Amino acid sequence: MPDKMEQVHAYYDYILPLILEAGKSMASAGKVDVEYKESKVWNLVTIYDKKIEKILIRKIKERYPDHKHIGEEETEKAKEMAKLTDAPTWIIDPIDGTANFTRKMPITCISVGLAVNKEQVLGIVYNPYLDELFTAFKGEGAYFNGKRIYTSGCTDIKKSVMNYEISVARRNEHYYNLYMYRFKHLIKIIQGFRSLGCVVLGLCYVACGRTDAYQCDGLYPWDAAAGTLIVREAGGYVTDSSGKEFDLMDPNFLATATKQLSDEYMAIERLADEEQINSAKENKSFVP
Repeated sequence: MPDKMEQVHAYYDYILPLILEAGKSMASAGKVDVEYKESKVWNLVTIYDKKIEKILIRKIKERYPDHKHIGEEETEKAKEMAKLTDAPTWIIDPIDGTANFTRKMPITCISVGLAVNKEQVLGIVYNPYLDELFTAFKGEGAYFNGKRIYTSGCTDIKKSVMNYEISVARRNEHYYNLYMYRFKHLIKIIQGFRSLGCVVLGLCYVACGRTDAYQCDGLYPWDAAAGTLIVREAGGYVTDSSGKEFDLMDPNFLATATKQLSDEYMAIERLADEEQINSAKENKSFVP
């Protein structure tokens, strides 16, 4: 009987060609028609999102009928998040950065993570436009197109570049205040901000040292399943930005090049959160 990670490598060998083939379909897409989920202009979906997820799930079921899956589009259709069990579970974002995809911006990817016994063991992220493949196996490091990668190793917040997914702030008043207060505090301290519009590649860019920190709240398992493992395996640090233990099924993450850098960011963000709460209380709009 193969051990756990030998089996995970076998899963990888099966799924990778399917992901690469799906990437070709993405990259060759012509004009893309857009639908809006729940009539929200920032929540886009295309026929390619649905097609890629459907094909990947069908192929997984054909080879591994006992495996589970959690897909973004299938969850949207069901209006209910699947439970994460001990069974091997594939967590799929068929196109992360759909808005970029529809505008032909080459910052978009297919993301596939695998959890076994509720533990992240495999992450695959593929950007077909730039032919960039990020991968990680639990305990075996992170790789970019087959070459081992590491974070920048940055430990000084003043020298750090942060990717901050600021567009999430428009979802509702809670996220607007959360993001704006933190932005107000951080902009005075850090070297610079980026906002890429693609969560998973944002994580991969921390993993390979293109940025030093990445913050995003209000996310879903498919946003974090592959990328957070890749960051950790590249020597980075991932925590829940609220201060609680990181939960793959309810991720609000701060991913950084080092634990020291994370601590510096978290200290600033706690000050920002405290100011936000006090301001809301003064305006009598605070709901405990």
